[in-house]
Amino acid sequence: MTADERAMRAAIAVARRAADSGDVPIGALVLAPDGSDLASACNAREALGDPTAHAEVLALRAAAERFGDGWRLGGCTLVVTVEPCTMCAGALVLARIARVVFGAWEPRTGAVGSLWDVVRDRRLTHRPEVVSGVLERECAALLDEFFADHR
Repeated sequence: MTADERAMRAAIAVARRAADSGDVPIGALVLAPDGSDLASACNAREALGDPTAHAEVLALRAAAERFGDGWRLGGCTLVVTVEPCTMCAGALVLARIARVVFGAWEPRTGAVGSLWDVVRDRRLTHRPEVVSGVLERECAALLDEFFADHR
């Protein structure tokens, strides 16, 4: 098992916590440059009544508090179970994340290659490395199960 797969398994475990509050099961974690865990979060839009409480944003905020370089997360990796949306893609670029690792593609709102490709826009001064499709089937299954139960 690769380091990215291990990290994605941890993100999947975090995503499962979102179901407790009725949120879409998406999990994210931020790894320090040395690979250690800095922060993790699941979607909390329903729990917090906050449209910006996506797993990625919450994990980035928590990691920025711990990392010690203000808001900059240079050298860090964001691992998330689903392709980030435009808001989250913009946030991770502004945070200077070095790598983005995601599981399932999101063709309706994805902004890291499917609908848009915000993170690799040549007009930006920071463009992270992207690794997609890590444990894709398992990540997609979380969403399939959630939406099957909520229809």
